[in-house]
Formats: sequence, C-alpha cells, structure tokens
Amino acid sequence: MEYQNRINLEELKSAVDRIKEELGKVIIGQHDFIELLLTALLADGHVLIEGVPGIAKTLTAKLLSKTLKTDFSRIQFTPDLMPSDILGTSIFNIKTQEFEFHKGPVFSNFVLIDEINRSPAKTQAALFEVMEERQITIDGDTYNLAAPFFVLATQNPIEQEGTYALPEAQLDRFLFKIKVGYPDKTEETEILKSHHLRKGNKPEALIEPVLTEADLLKYRSLVNEVIVDDKIMDYIVEIIQKTRNHSHLFLGGSPRASIATLITSKALAAIQGRDFVIPDDVKTVLPNVMRHRVILNPEYEMEGFDEDAVIKMIIESVEVPR
Repeated sequence: MEYQNRINLEELKSAVDRIKEELGKVIIGQHDFIELLLTALLADGHVLIEGVPGIAKTLTAKLLSKTLKTDFSRIQFTPDLMPSDILGTSIFNIKTQEFEFHKGPVFSNFVLIDEINRSPAKTQAALFEVMEERQITIDGDTYNLAAPFFVLATQNPIEQEGTYALPEAQLDRFLFKIKVGYPDKTEETEILKSHHLRKGNKPEALIEPVLTEADLLKYRSLVNEVIVDDKIMDYIVEIIQKTRNHSHLFLGGSPRASIATLITSKALAAIQGRDFVIPDDVKTVLPNVMRHRVILNPEYEMEGFDEDAVIKMIIESVEVPR
C-alpha cells in the first residue's frame, strides 16, 4: 500500500525541482550543495559557504537569487569596509533640518556577502542583530527587514593573509556551513562544454524566476508542519549532547544546534516529498549544522583530525532509531 502524505507537498517539491532544473542550465554537478542551499532557504536560515576560488560558490548563489522574484544585493567585504557601508547611515537634510536614514545594501531579501572574513571584527559584528533578529537599531531607532531575508556568505579557507576569522558568536548565526569541493573529471569536462556552448552569454540570462516571496513564505509554513517522531528528537539530542563531552572536542553544540538540526531535517524531508523526518535526514544535515559550531582540542587537531571526522565518529556511535 502506497503511503499518502498528510501534508500536500506536491507543489513545494515541484517548485524545488524547477529551481534545480533552472540552476542545472549553468551549474554542472554540485547536487548536494544546491539541495543544502534550498534546505536552508526553506528552513529560514543563513548559509556560510567555504571553498577555494573558482568553484562557482558566488555564481551558484547569484543564480539561486535569480530563481526568486525578490530583491537581491551583493556586498564585497574588504578590510576598509565600515558597518555603515552595510547597514546604512543617517544624513542631515538641509531642507528639512532633520536627519534622514539612508538604508544600506543589507536591506534586501537575498543578500550575498563575498569573502566575509576579509572585513575586521567591527564590520562582522554589524551583522549580529540583522541576521538573528531581522532588524537594525541605529541612533536609537529600530528598522525591521522585510521577509524573506536570506544571507549567503562565502569565504576562502586557504588564503589567510589579510583575513579576520569569524568569532564563534557570528558563526552561530549561520544555520549551515557548507564545504564545496572540486568537480570530478566528468563534471569538469561538462563545465567546459557548457561554457563553450554559451558563446560568451552571461549565465544569469539563462535563469528564469520560479518562486515569488509569497510562494517561499507559504512553503516555509508547510515545512513547519512536517512531522517529527519523539524518537527522532531523542536521536538529535543524543548526538548533540555527545559533542559536549567528547574527548576530541573543546566546544560542543548548544541547544541552538539541536534546533537547527531539527528545522533543517524537516526542510530536507519536505524537499524530498515526505511529510515526516527519517534518521537519514538528520545524518545529512548534521555535518553542515555542526562543523562551525564545534571546536577541536588542539592535540587532536595536530594529529590530523578535523571537525567533520569527529562529527562522523559521533553520529556512528549513536544508535539509529527504528
């Protein structure tokens, strides 16, 4: 007997498939990366993307924004960038004899921040309130950002000269940290063929919008209705709690990490057309939820361990619910 969803997710899944189809016109491979971006988008969280230059991190983010009928802004972080360059500033109007607030580029629905670790701490800190509370307080006045509000930030893990590592509190504002690697030989050959066939045409011109703001907000509401069994919740909590007392880790995950795992598992289930979460959903999202929220003990880092290896070790040590 075929299982029938209690929540109608056909429209949501169809929209997700159309977005993947649009991105597939330009982006070769990167299926897991795109699915995780869509998961975060539906879970109403921000994403930090890490990878070497030239692997289409920024291009994928730009093209994803093109599939949404929303406002888009791009901010290039540099060492001389000031908080007011992002948030906006009050300017004195001689005619009215009053200060007027001029909004910065962060007042948008889809914000792409290129090389977020290129700006110093005071500029990074300007994002704390806006990413968490979706509002900005300047000169005693509070300005709310319109929904949806989605931040995608990129950083290069290799080149460290002239960069400023993001503090833990800033990293915790990101729902996911996604690592993007090189394509394999077949994919790279397809990338060359695709670039050749475009004959100089801009990739953005090939992308058609799929979702409106209203569609996205409706689908996010559906994600909230996805069913999660108590056993799945216990499974999530047990894994997160094990990160707090693991010998390889100096810092483990907080309850915010548990919540992030829950909401992204629900979004991933919905994307795959299910109205309930299974353990594989949790296993898929966990590395992306946790790799920027845990800190390795220095001695294990020197032995060649990384966060992903320890997270995998912890996941494998916890019994999967039946």
